Amino acid sequence: MAEAAEDADLYHEYNATLEFDYYNSMLINTMDEDGNYVNLGGEFPLEENEHFNKLPVNTQQSVIQVPTNVYNKDPDILNGVYMSEALNEVFVSNFDKDPTLTWQYFGSSTGFFRLYPGIQWTPDENGVVTFDARNRNWYIQAATSPKDIIIVVDTSGSMKGLRLTIAKLTINTILDTLGENDFVNVIAYSDYVQYVEPCFKGTLVQADLDNREHFKVLVEGLHVKGEGKVKKAMKEAFRILNEAVTMGKGSLCNQAIMLITDGAMEDFQQVFEEFNWPERRVRVFTYLIGRELTFAENVKWIACNNKGYYTHISTLADVQENVMEYLHVLSRPMVINHDHDIIWTEAYMDSVLFNTQAQSLLLMTSVAMPVFSKKEETLSHGILLGVVGTDVPLKELMRLAPRYKLGVHGYAFLNTNNGYILSHPDLRPLYKEGKKLKPKPNYNSVDLSEVEWEDTEDILRTAMVKGETGTMSLDVRATVDKGRRVVFLKNEYFYTTINETPFSLGIVLTRGHGKFIFTGNISVEEGLHDLTASDVVISNEWTYCETDIDPHHRKLTQLQAVVRYLTGKEPDLQCDEALLRQTLFDAVVTAPMEAYWTALLLNASGIDDGIETAFMGTRSGLMRLFRFVGAEKRVAKKFLSTSDKDNLFTLDHFPVWYRRAAENPAGRFLYYVPKDMRDVFRDYEVDYSTSFGPRDHNSECEDDGRILIAVTTVTVTVGQKTAVAGAVGVQMSLEMLEKRLWAITTQPNDTDCAGVEGLCPLSCTKSTELNCYIIDSNGFILISKDRNEVGRFFGEIDGSVMSQLLRMGMFKRISLYDYQAMCKVNPHSTSSARPLLSPFYNMMAALKWFMYNVLLFLLDFNIFGLWHSDHFVDAKASFHASSKKSKGDILQPCDTEYPSFVYEPSIKETNSVIKCGRCQKVFVIQQIPSSNLLMMVVQADCDCSRQYSPITMEPREVKYIASVKCDRMKSQKIRRRPESCHAYHPQENAKDCGGAADIRLSIALFLTSLFISTIISH
Repeated sequence: MAEAAEDADLYHEYNATLEFDYYNSMLINTMDEDGNYVNLGGEFPLEENEHFNKLPVNTQQSVIQVPTNVYNKDPDILNGVYMSEALNEVFVSNFDKDPTLTWQYFGSSTGFFRLYPGIQWTPDENGVVTFDARNRNWYIQAATSPKDIIIVVDTSGSMKGLRLTIAKLTINTILDTLGENDFVNVIAYSDYVQYVEPCFKGTLVQADLDNREHFKVLVEGLHVKGEGKVKKAMKEAFRILNEAVTMGKGSLCNQAIMLITDGAMEDFQQVFEEFNWPERRVRVFTYLIGRELTFAENVKWIACNNKGYYTHISTLADVQENVMEYLHVLSRPMVINHDHDIIWTEAYMDSVLFNTQAQSLLLMTSVAMPVFSKKEETLSHGILLGVVGTDVPLKELMRLAPRYKLGVHGYAFLNTNNGYILSHPDLRPLYKEGKKLKPKPNYNSVDLSEVEWEDTEDILRTAMVKGETGTMSLDVRATVDKGRRVVFLKNEYFYTTINETPFSLGIVLTRGHGKFIFTGNISVEEGLHDLTASDVVISNEWTYCETDIDPHHRKLTQLQAVVRYLTGKEPDLQCDEALLRQTLFDAVVTAPMEAYWTALLLNASGIDDGIETAFMGTRSGLMRLFRFVGAEKRVAKKFLSTSDKDNLFTLDHFPVWYRRAAENPAGRFLYYVPKDMRDVFRDYEVDYSTSFGPRDHNSECEDDGRILIAVTTVTVTVGQKTAVAGAVGVQMSLEMLEKRLWAITTQPNDTDCAGVEGLCPLSCTKSTELNCYIIDSNGFILISKDRNEVGRFFGEIDGSVMSQLLRMGMFKRISLYDYQAMCKVNPHSTSSARPLLSPFYNMMAALKWFMYNVLLFLLDFNIFGLWHSDHFVDAKASFHASSKKSKGDILQPCDTEYPSFVYEPSIKETNSVIKCGRCQKVFVIQQIPSSNLLMMVVQADCDCSRQYSPITMEPREVKYIASVKCDRMKSQKIRRRPESCHAYHPQENAKDCGGAADIRLSIALFLTSLFISTIISH
């Protein structure tokens, strides 16, 4: 793709009057009032495609997307689009050769974006397209080498009003051009030098998403005062950069200072003579803010004498294009050298590019390469034409580690050279805000040590970041069932680097699981007969056969593909022979289960009323499912349906019931209520203060508290070797088990009570003096007289008894940590007294707001822009996008500690008396043999709630003191720097350093603005 684009440019002659129609993704298939296609629109066939998440696409043609703030008929755009038409043939050819490819694209340095396959682009709710390829991480990383950036912003008194607003947007836009391989700091200056974040004083911090967003919040709080002393600020910036080089910190590649000011009056030449000349190792980019040009020559001189670039930013709409210039300057050495470095990005979700949830919430990485001008006359200028790239869904990368080979608790994961998670089954990148799923602010900067947090010495992280190959063991506290239950595992970690990428691969195998596999030889005919039985399904997320290579296979399910391959109808399918043999063997071995379940159904006394489903799963991802009750009568509407991902074999995990059963010996039944309460991580709840009370039975959790699962493992032992062959279980209604328990625990009325002290006859349901419970080994209630208590942790219901059980050692509290949590932020309270003192305050505040926005509007646009409606709309959209503040952002990333509780099986039975003021509470608890259940009877007429608070599983935010928080923020863990660096080339033309923009000033507009500004200031 890069070669095709460069050759197309080489033979293209620029035509300033070129007229050329192209498919604009915003306008395709759009007609005017007369039924004619609009300009740059035209008929563009679109068809839903399975490979692209059923998105309507055109696989024969690419489209052009142009951001709203870029004129779509600008000569530079038209020439670039015309030249890049050559890529369309390459895109189609690539996809024909490798149908597993996803999106292919070319992001031009002029602003347009060519995307294949072609799609209809959907603007945001305001009709604006904010997507600019030049802002994307793949573009920036491919266009430049790693960099250390010090942003120096003028906050003297002359920067008030619109100038400060433009300066803040400029800082934020620069921050958006940085990635995790870059380092940054922000300094403000007036009479003195001020670090925007005092914690980062004198150092560079990694420009990951967390730190960039942190800077943006702090920049919003900048205020103007005093006189601008730029010399002190520049000295401080040079000092930071020099120390970074001396101490081997930062990127150790490009270094630059970004000076944002409305003028420079001091004698600043001495600073550059002392710190930067003659090598000019640090580039200085200058941004002159405002319409005043008095100090333009000074500001331009700074840039031109330090291998930088000067730009003049007079409106908010100018910011984006002017900031982008620095990237082209930094790319010059690489362009002149013609070094086509291939880059891979960190994980990201493209919620801007795609408007459908299926696409926008898909984690992916991009591989990209820069495109250069080969023309001899432009060689010293180092002209970057753009960047070509393609997306790689991380889900596809993880398919390379077959799930069945990893065992029940095993998994694979990927991390970057910076130690951040690329893909991991415990990565939780989403949270719910209202009814909408959104990426967490720090979803792609979750460190490996925050997921594999038992690696307290960072041994695993360090080895993987360094790109080493090796193995290690760790005792871990893993969780299942969304963090609610803890399991203790001995994990073996195997890791290695992935050649020609910045990534490392880790494979985790759990000791005691997966060492032996139960296999055997059967014929294909016999296996197919049992595999195609009506009660058999296989995991559609596993790759038994590769269905994505041939487009004709994409609509096949995995079972259909397997059958067609084994019957010879599709011999060219690429299938996993080992997995197919295992699956066929499992189908034959488990076939008698169907006959057994059928016999039970036909036998009038064989099945109790309330038993709804029997099921079995094997390591090959095969499941047998038998329904004893029709869908209309089943209580369990969702269990084992296609939407019940937790209980199915998926790409990430074995079913919950399989994983939990595997931790128990064969024959010991494990009982639990599926999805019986909200998960501990609480990613899908806004309000952390809400207690675990009764739930709303919505469509997603309609089975909650109404059904019960009983499951056990099936093992096969040959000699000294034992293998888990699978797990088998039944799903029943909770009501059935309740009836049985209440019948067992109720003595008949004619019971002989002579000589019995206390209650007689005993009854769990009729007696108001007794509360009877069945709880599991993690303390969750399965049966209670009060249905609303089912699924809740027992400590919430009775803190006094749970406290006593913990003191007696019958239960243990296990501390777990979540470094991906979202916590509620307490909004800053503001005094409401002032508006109450005078009814005019509100009116004046509203008037001031209105006139201030009128001022911004007038200053933001000159009269010339009104003659071009496209420019006007674009600038207006840019202004609103930049000034709009998000509302209701009440959650932010945090760390939490939360408990899990585990029963100590050596204590089979116990009882105790709890003193609670004027009464005593007696309870008795006993283990139910061959299960994970305990029967508990508690005296109900003694209230201990005043003496004992409830014990909850509520996550508690870990609060860090200021010094610790600061150390955590600026600490730099071990990372592996990118191998290539392009910071210097002797042939670079440093004289190409920018110039002043053409300005047309309306006197009437200026006087009007000045008048309004005077009113506001007074």
